[in-house]
Amino acid sequence: MSAHVLDRPAYSALTGRQSHLAVHHGGALRMDPDFGLFAGTADESPESLADLGALTRARGTVGLIEPSAPPPVPGTEVVSSAVCLQMVAERVAPGWDVAFDMLSLGDADAAEMLALATLTKPGPFFARTHQLGDFIGVRVDGQLAAMAGERMRPDGYTEASGVCVHPDHRGKGYAARLLREVTAKILARGEKAFLHSYADNKTAIGLYESLGYRGRREVVFTILAGAQ
Repeated sequence: MSAHVLDRPAYSALTGRQSHLAVHHGGALRMDPDFGLFAGTADESPESLADLGALTRARGTVGLIEPSAPPPVPGTEVVSSAVCLQMVAERVAPGWDVAFDMLSLGDADAAEMLALATLTKPGPFFARTHQLGDFIGVRVDGQLAAMAGERMRPDGYTEASGVCVHPDHRGKGYAARLLREVTAKILARGEKAFLHSYADNKTAIGLYESLGYRGRREVVFTILAGAQ
């Protein structure tokens, strides 16, 4: 299995700084379903894969972020599999951003955050995903128009995630400004920032590069569900 914490970020986070969120079954573990679907195994032995299958059937759909697609996992079926580009930022690139008031988001905003993420689909987002890290956003006429925040936390890194903009407010520079702010806060803590983009999403990758992110490696994001 890979040695770098970002090669298997979900497993690294759930056996490290976010171990308090992990649900275990033998050699497999997953994030508490209220927070996310990310999962991993200690290795790819038949025993660990069987444990992952049992955990998936017991606790629901899981998502793996690994260097390659997993071997067949007993009792599960592949819902989707996609190649993603993992990107890392060690600095924030200078640039011009539109000016607007950014607000800290928390439990009082949870329902709106979930609704915005459900509408725009920035990635897996659940009832308590907003508690994985700091989230910020912008409101327009009282409506949550855009947000961005933090998700997985392998040692030395924090993932920027949940970047989304309501369709009525796109094209105003909200995503770039919010992601720049999230990235800057991560770096200010002495960590490195990382994120994931579908490898074929050139528009998103271009935005991330303009903010200082650089491609590190490709990973495979696989979603598994219990077999019917």
